[in-house]
Amino acid sequence: MAATFEYDYLIAGGGAAGLSLAYYISQEPRLADKRVLVIEPEAKNQNDRTWSFWTDAPTPFDSIVAHEWEQLAFRSPQFEQVFKLARHRYKMIRGLDFYNFVGQALTAAPQIVRVQGTVETLENTSTGIVAQTSAGTFTARYAFDSRPPHFQKRPDKYRYLLQHFVGWEVEAAQDVFNPKTVEFMDFRGEQQHEARFMYVLPFSKRRALVEYTLFSAEVLPKAEYEKAMRDYLRELGVTDFRIEAEEVGAIPMTDHPLPTTVGRHIVNLGTRAGRAKPSTGYAFKRIHAHSAHLVRALAATGQPPADPTGDQWQFSFFDTLLLDIMQRQGEQTRHIFTELFTYNTPERLFDFLDERTSNWENLQVLNSVTPGPFLRSIAHVLRGRPGRRVEK
Repeated sequence: MAATFEYDYLIAGGGAAGLSLAYYISQEPRLADKRVLVIEPEAKNQNDRTWSFWTDAPTPFDSIVAHEWEQLAFRSPQFEQVFKLARHRYKMIRGLDFYNFVGQALTAAPQIVRVQGTVETLENTSTGIVAQTSAGTFTARYAFDSRPPHFQKRPDKYRYLLQHFVGWEVEAAQDVFNPKTVEFMDFRGEQQHEARFMYVLPFSKRRALVEYTLFSAEVLPKAEYEKAMRDYLRELGVTDFRIEAEEVGAIPMTDHPLPTTVGRHIVNLGTRAGRAKPSTGYAFKRIHAHSAHLVRALAATGQPPADPTGDQWQFSFFDTLLLDIMQRQGEQTRHIFTELFTYNTPERLFDFLDERTSNWENLQVLNSVTPGPFLRSIAHVLRGRPGRRVEK
């Protein structure tokens, strides 16, 4: 006798990853009869973040893109250039717009139920899962877990950094920004033995999101980010401005193995499944590609795919090498990205970071950077121990 479940799919968490999967399920006619439960800790009714990404193809979310840019600027003391993007556009979506967009789609899908609560435990059974939550106990055939990852760090074996930032959405008193050009990385400031850069998304000549971003192991006192942003704006000639909104974040960047499944019936999502790219922290597009991949398999076979992510080993290896350099000698990051943008088009770099380049294209990218730091990191990987900073 077949096991009876309350739901076919239980989604733990209602952030970007959980809502993404629920959305793709709602849009798949072959899954219209599947009962779906989304358990989310809180109602998503505030603009708590923004997501930025590059793309050369239409997305399901184009109607809620707040702004897009056709040019990209890279700046360092050795090299500056504004690139006209060919295939790609750089886009930004506000969190609240995404939550509302997905919420409307889920409301129109009667098989999807949303419950406010926290998932305390997920347990595999022989035929499905049991979820203990603050809203009660539920059973399902499969669970998709988007809760933040929890693991015991192994700094003797893996690398652990953060992409951390504070950003202000500012309104300047005079025209100063170019709304056609995203300031992708401005490395002209002091690096202080770390990777530090300004990132600017201009929405108009007077309004922009200005972020001070670092790749390093520890966050800074908030006043240090704020000073860096004020200094940057002052160098642009901006002394009179209003802060309309603020963003604060810290995204884990690690090569610690993050399992994509737990047992037969639990599939991990989002950062829990390693969807934040370890070497850059970008996650939005990877999350949605993962959701689409899972839903295609569920619709075709009734089961999650045998390979839940489709990740290719060589790109994980490249990520590990860059993480090792950042951890060992963070200030080298500026030089590496300077070489990457000097000798490659943004199109090739975007394709490489999207993990869709061929072996020949990978070789072209790798040949554009000074080999020494990478060879040292390869040695560290081969010996199974991360590189450590050696102060001279």
